[in-house]
Amino acid sequence: MMDGAELAVAEALEEVVVVAAAVLCFLSCLGLETESSLLPSLLVVESSFFPSAVAAVLLAVSSFFLESRHCSLVRMPCFLSFSSFFSLMGCCLFPSTTSCFLLLSDLLALLALEEVSCLLLSSLSLLFFLTAAAAAAASSNNEDAPSSMDVDKPSQTGGDAQPMEVDEVIKPAAASSPKDVTMEPAPKKKMKAPPAPTDPLAKLRRKKTLLLRRVLLITFGDASTDRTPSCVHLPLDDDDIYNSTKSPSGVHVRHIAELLAARLSLSPSSRSLETIGQNSSKVGGLIGYLGGCHKRAGEEWKELKAQGNKKKKTKKEIEDDASLEELCGILEEIRSQVVSYAASSLMVPDLFELGIDAPLQLAKCLSTTSTDPTSSITFDALGKNSNFYYSVCEELHSQDAESFATVIGDVVKHITDSLSKVTSLLDEGSSEGVGGNGLFLASALRELCTNKKAAVSLAKTPSFLLPPANTPVASERVQPPVPHVPPGASQQQMALIRMMQNISNTTSAPYVRRSGPGLEKDTVLGLVLRLGVPSEHPSMASSFSNPATRTRKDVSQITDGFRRQLELYQGKCNELVKSLVVAGEESRKRVIQWLIDALLVNVNADGTRPDRAKVSSEELLMNLSVVLLKLCEPFINDPKKALLVDPGFVSSPESHGGIYITTGDNALPRLGENATTPYNPKNSFIPLCFFFCSRSLALTVVPGGSRYENIARNVYHTHRTIRQQNGDLRSDPRFNRLLQIQYAKEIVMMSPAYITDVFRYYNMVAGIFLTMEKDQLKTMPEHIVDDLCSVLVYASSFCAKLLSGADFGNLFRLTVKLLSKDYAQLVRNYNLRAKLGDVLHDIFLPGNSESHSEVPDSVTCDPLAGGQPYLTSDKLSKETLAPSLLLLYGEVENTGFYEKNDHRTKIAALLKFLWDSPEHKPAFKRITENKKSFATFANGIVNEMNDKFASVMETLPAIRTVQLQMANPQEWRALSEEERETITSRHENNEREVQRALPLCNSVMKMLGFLNTDKDIRDMFLLPDMCPRLANMLLHVLTKLVGSRGLGLKVENPESYNFRPKEMLQDLCVVFSSFAAADEFQIECARSGYYTPDLMNKSVKTCRKLALLKGESMELFALLATKVEDASKIMIGDEDLYRDAPEEFLDPLMQEFMTDPVELPTSGNIVDRKTITQHLLNDETDPFNRKKLSIDDVVPAKELKEKMKLWLDDAKAKRAAGDQS
Repeated sequence: MMDGAELAVAEALEEVVVVAAAVLCFLSCLGLETESSLLPSLLVVESSFFPSAVAAVLLAVSSFFLESRHCSLVRMPCFLSFSSFFSLMGCCLFPSTTSCFLLLSDLLALLALEEVSCLLLSSLSLLFFLTAAAAAAASSNNEDAPSSMDVDKPSQTGGDAQPMEVDEVIKPAAASSPKDVTMEPAPKKKMKAPPAPTDPLAKLRRKKTLLLRRVLLITFGDASTDRTPSCVHLPLDDDDIYNSTKSPSGVHVRHIAELLAARLSLSPSSRSLETIGQNSSKVGGLIGYLGGCHKRAGEEWKELKAQGNKKKKTKKEIEDDASLEELCGILEEIRSQVVSYAASSLMVPDLFELGIDAPLQLAKCLSTTSTDPTSSITFDALGKNSNFYYSVCEELHSQDAESFATVIGDVVKHITDSLSKVTSLLDEGSSEGVGGNGLFLASALRELCTNKKAAVSLAKTPSFLLPPANTPVASERVQPPVPHVPPGASQQQMALIRMMQNISNTTSAPYVRRSGPGLEKDTVLGLVLRLGVPSEHPSMASSFSNPATRTRKDVSQITDGFRRQLELYQGKCNELVKSLVVAGEESRKRVIQWLIDALLVNVNADGTRPDRAKVSSEELLMNLSVVLLKLCEPFINDPKKALLVDPGFVSSPESHGGIYITTGDNALPRLGENATTPYNPKNSFIPLCFFFCSRSLALTVVPGGSRYENIARNVYHTHRTIRQQNGDLRSDPRFNRLLQIQYAKEIVMMSPAYITDVFRYYNMVAGIFLTMEKDQLKTMPEHIVDDLCSVLVYASSFCAKLLSGADFGNLFRLTVKLLSKDYAQLVRNYNLRAKLGDVLHDIFLPGNSESHSEVPDSVTCDPLAGGQPYLTSDKLSKETLAPSLLLLYGEVENTGFYEKNDHRTKIAALLKFLWDSPEHKPAFKRITENKKSFATFANGIVNEMNDKFASVMETLPAIRTVQLQMANPQEWRALSEEERETITSRHENNEREVQRALPLCNSVMKMLGFLNTDKDIRDMFLLPDMCPRLANMLLHVLTKLVGSRGLGLKVENPESYNFRPKEMLQDLCVVFSSFAAADEFQIECARSGYYTPDLMNKSVKTCRKLALLKGESMELFALLATKVEDASKIMIGDEDLYRDAPEEFLDPLMQEFMTDPVELPTSGNIVDRKTITQHLLNDETDPFNRKKLSIDDVVPAKELKEKMKLWLDDAKAKRAAGDQS
């Protein structure tokens, strides 16, 4: 603020500004180059700040000299005289600007102009002379005015708030003539004159005037000093406000309402508003203006209070306290009145012409939060609950709750209408309505909910929820409007519109109102959560153009950019849902119902190719899972809160709304029986978030991982095919398109923030399950355990680096617990049990083993056990894991045909690691205690080797044939395209089959080798029901390797198929040598249909030649060949003896002489024990009538066995007698 003298000087300075402008125009006429910003810099100088104006003039002139290209260092003596002149004039006539004149004079002393005429120099002299003269004249006319500022400078904290309205530029008065100025001599003594007396009322009046300019951006009064270009000038009918006689102290509190009414009553076409230009506050209209006034008033009030609360005050500051209080009162009234006017305008939009669309203006103001939060109407210097928007909501609600709900509904309608026109986060948005992109609009809804009453009103809007199930409205079909094509649109524009329609797959397709598409098109939260970064969007194609030519670093930079955009938007979604949840019980219930509806209508979204006409988009489901993960975050981070998860939630249909039903088409099976448990929660919201989040992840990240895996597999096979055909990867359109899709999917499926949150959630799930009693655990939905396994296996394959630093201790302990003997019957799903084994292999098998895993060591090791691997340090693992894995090896026989190979390969690797660990030796010793489990394991080994190895040895020659065919270009091109495609397809299938089977065959043979070094385990393999099958399997493999030139079979790149025949033969011979001394094994080898003396002898010679065995092992293998040959001769005689046996002594299934006949109680048939034992290992039913049967049910046929013994003894005696004769 300024005193009277400086105000007079300001009036004179306006004339100086005109002269300065004329000088600059003259410079331009001379053809000299000047900055275009110089002239505007003079015109925008606010005349109420004299020092600033002087500085602006000097800056403008000096800038010309500095920036002119005609400067040189000549004519120095001439300019020195001008320097003295300017210094003298400045010091004598206006000391306060002496420093400015000295600065310019020194500058001129260093510069010279070659092409500037004397006229220019005269103009400059005139300019500074007028400045000094005006200052002297103003000082003589205001002798009583003080010479220093008596009010604090304007608040700088509100500098970011742009003025909404500006007045038309006021033309300054004509400049005075130099001859009218009277110069006075300088004082003889350089002593400061005593301050002149001050008029307190005039001073206060001026303070108020400037305060209103800064806060309300208005001016009033008749004098030229009452106007400023940055404010709207109000023509008031009554001069009571600005007349110093009627109101000596200026504006009073009672005048604020009148001033605001005058300002708000202006017509939009008023000349006072014509110069608004590009002012950002214009977007908010009347509401934006009132919000800005409220914010600026708060900032001014806060600064004035800070001045009044100083502990140490000068005498002058103490005298000013009274005026500060009055100023604060005016500011408080302003804040109150703008809120009142805003509320009235919203309830009665036609109250002011400027506020005819007040709800839309409010929506626009709320949407600007995402770009400038501190200038938003929801931000205030005095605190969260004192901001303009919050105050308006409270005022509206206090006046009329129904009107308040109507206003909020109108605002929501404007926002959602604009949201419906946005298809993704990659759209720029429309200029119609609220305008802006998805982030702007989501921010608007989030800011709207900062007031809890407004949040409740939003939740109560009709468009918040889907129609209830089983109602006519729910089944109503909706035909979306076809997007409007602008008249005269080009072919490219029309193609772009059609492409945008296809982004959501079914943009214009009809849908049922209660469905996934209905959720995202007709509900508020659905409209918000449906926005994402779809892989089909044109921006994706352009961003990832020519992906085969890009480096991985380039791709990472692009995906990181999209990811940051998505995460910023998801953050707004999280805040919106959270604000609705905490707004109150009523809005929380509506949000919960929306979540229930969202999960129910998308129950089939977990399919590989879900029907998008029935389920929501991937973007909506992914954003929903992010929101639910954030709702779970408080108890993810707090184990004590996690204990509040009550397992009975899934047994309470009233609580889960039908999501976890156990019957019908959408039933979700439990781990155990479909039992129930009471539900008595201490906190009902925590269990709800926990189980809803698990269901949401089942519909998003789990199928998302599967889809990404399919895409990656397609990319791999396409890459391989193009390479085999000598094609160009960089120019192949199909390969580039697949890469584009893969990179687009990685934005979400490899997002560090999202995947890490998923890991943390599932580790918490495992911790909760570990605390449950067995009866509670069996009621848990099976999909939760299945999902956590799927997520971990996916992460280990595609984003192992994201595992670094994650805590998986609970996940490991839960996996071991569920695989243990005590829980084997609880988890009845064999596919799920196989997945648990995969998790142990992919995540927890240390990387220095044969797993070749990229999982960081920090994940496989327990930090609480000194960094030792979980597999060797966990107590339960050391006690139960080895026998659990042996049992699991047999159980995976019941999984898919191809899947069981991968499962068993991983189990074999785990068993090898455990076998080499001393900590697990005692557990392996206990394996023989459970004969049934071991029989299941051994049966799995035999079945796998019999089936897989024979198939592999038959397929490898076919692979070799095609490889040679493709390697001959002439022969390959001679085939038709159809023939080449057929051969290639069959060849790829053969390769996949071999690549699946051979790793398992290799691991099984090695496992048999190290397990049978233990005598107890070896004896288990020699039991009557196992030894015959083991011998048959080993001789079958030996036949394929030695008897059919398997060692000589060659393929290109054999390591890619894990084909190592010599290594397999070595492992096989080790197994033979370990059983060589057992009579039972010798006899069963002799009985085998694969045995021939030549086979055994050839194998021994090959083994010696290749040095596959050494020392005692070689001797045992050679001895076995001799022993088996001897046993074979005896068996030939026995076969002749059994040939005449009665029919009842022969096994009805195998037609062999029985050794241990048993009766099947389910059918009454008698079979050999070893026959039925082998059958029941694969199929637990009676082979004669398919009734349920177990080995424990069979009954020994004692009478028949005794009868058979008598017959056999008699037959042997007769044969012996015949031999003697």
